[in-house]
Amino acid sequence: MSYRIVTTSYQQDQTGIQAVRRRVFIEEQGIDPTEEWDAHDVSAIFSIALDDRDQAIGTARLLKDGKIGRMAVLPEYRRQGVGRAILQHLLAIARQQGYTRIQLSAQQSVIAFYAQQGFVPIGPPHEEVGIPHQNMQLML
Repeated sequence: MSYRIVTTSYQQDQTGIQAVRRRVFIEEQGIDPTEEWDAHDVSAIFSIALDDRDQAIGTARLLKDGKIGRMAVLPEYRRQGVGRAILQHLLAIARQQGYTRIQLSAQQSVIAFYAQQGFVPIGPPHEEVGIPHQNMQLML
């Protein structure tokens, strides 16, 4: 399987970003659509993974406050390095922009994934949109 990671904006790649997030968060995880889309999308930097047909297979965003979020990879592309590549791409952007700390709120089921990338838990577990989460951070 071949794919590439590109830097983009919500305005530039809204269709692909929405397709991935709709499938993962709304259809697969049952998150209410009104909880999924927010005003941060228009000001965020996005990384998007595109397959060899330029179809979006994964995405995540970096907010101006140094928080990574809305990371999603289509089910058939998981456990193939796509998520790690998206995350590393956003971390490289964060370093270039001078961030010294990156935070995220990880769903409990993927805490180990983020820990493998160097993130450490901070604070107590909590719930977001009905799903257990853990705040995590990485010092750059």
